[in-house]
Amino acid sequence: MKYKFIDLFAGIGGFRKGFEDAGFECVFTSEINEKCQEVYSTNFGEKPYGDITQINPKEIPDFDILLAGFPCQPFSISGKKKGFEDTRGTLFFDICQIIDEKQPSVVVLENVKHLIHHDKKRTFTTILKALNNLGYNVTHKILNAKDFGLPQNRERIFIIATKNHYFNFSKLKTKKKVILKDFLDTEGEFEFLEKSEYTLINTPRKQASGLLFVGYRNKNIWKKGVRENTEHLSRVHRQPNRIYSIDGTHPTIPSQETAGRFFIYIPELGAVRKLTINECYRIMGFDSNFIKHPNTGERYKQIGNSVAIPVIRAIAESIKEQNLLINESQRQIEGDLHSLFFSS
Repeated sequence: MKYKFIDLFAGIGGFRKGFEDAGFECVFTSEINEKCQEVYSTNFGEKPYGDITQINPKEIPDFDILLAGFPCQPFSISGKKKGFEDTRGTLFFDICQIIDEKQPSVVVLENVKHLIHHDKKRTFTTILKALNNLGYNVTHKILNAKDFGLPQNRERIFIIATKNHYFNFSKLKTKKKVILKDFLDTEGEFEFLEKSEYTLINTPRKQASGLLFVGYRNKNIWKKGVRENTEHLSRVHRQPNRIYSIDGTHPTIPSQETAGRFFIYIPELGAVRKLTINECYRIMGFDSNFIKHPNTGERYKQIGNSVAIPVIRAIAESIKEQNLLINESQRQIEGDLHSLFFSS
């Protein structure tokens, strides 16, 4: 039997790829961004439905799992109501309406890890309460892509709601740590920096996250009073100006960096170059056959908004292994058979 899922806020299809790899079947997709729709359609052969607020839940085909990397909107709530009514005016409310109507066995939600602290934790509490009141057992955990065979320090919160028992995150199968070096292109047109364009620090140390910060791009800033060897390092020099060694992991690829200013240090060459767009997709788990948007800026934006496919695949496989898709009548039959064979 092939279990079915729907893919909401689908982006370019990272969730779908992970679940299809695990043997699940997609029966419905929604994504409002037209550029993402183009890429999704090119790769999966179907154009996603647009605005989720215009979807009639009754018209969605039956399914077993709901997937949604939903946007984190501010919730306009007073805390006076119960259940998903507290989420009115948000896109999460539309997810709740679909869940209420279709009653899937499993719901998998993904968001940035800071969702937990949003609006003094009120948003996260409201989401959990809404799922509880819809009749689900809810667990959640922050997962990092670097624990699933990717060289990227990418933390995301996953909320998994189930009808049968609880999803056990400790049963997820992680993979050994890898480094960026093994995911790089060996040939192509690379964008190198001149020696005068960057500064390497004297004693780089690998962080617990696996990041190996080795230097930064030089910028003309006010230098009075700064410490030696930090002349170009400034509070305003955020991620686009930092340089990491390929002997460690890469920091989170963000959606805001549409110029793709991700610079890596290659010790063997003693050189710094820009990470290629293909490498960006590779360290998110997309294979070389994935067809990207023709616009460069859009490519970087879309991959930064996507999900790490190996993490999604691991969740999909664990849902199967934990038997969370077996309905109550099937579970009762299994229980009766167990009693029959082992009570004698």
